[in-house]
Amino acid sequence: MVREARLDPEVEVLWDDFHAQVNVPSEKLRQWLLTRGSGEESFGPDPDLDLPEPGRQILKVLTKRKVDLTPEDIKVMQDAIDEIQNLLEAKPPRGNADDDWRHALLDLGHDVLVER
Repeated sequence: MVREARLDPEVEVLWDDFHAQVNVPSEKLRQWLLTRGSGEESFGPDPDLDLPEPGRQILKVLTKRKVDLTPEDIKVMQDAIDEIQNLLEAKPPRGNADDDWRHALLDLGHDVLVER
């Protein structure tokens, strides 16, 4: 019988909040970030290295299990939640039709067009 390692309750809550806010599946986020990172200087030998930040860090966290989180991952999760919330609170007058605003959220793994 495998026992799950005990995590700090605050990390448990952060994990749930992060996954509620980052509502784009990891493969879709990776595709989006590759599109955003494309350009003349992009697509070196390892395309994952060319992904824009902080999306690359968020993508890395999405591939982990809770028990494998590092302190750096926890900071990435908290920063992503904070930035998504800040952007949502600053919704522009055009709302979802504002491409810059929507793309900034997509860069963080949040799609405002996904219904919960």
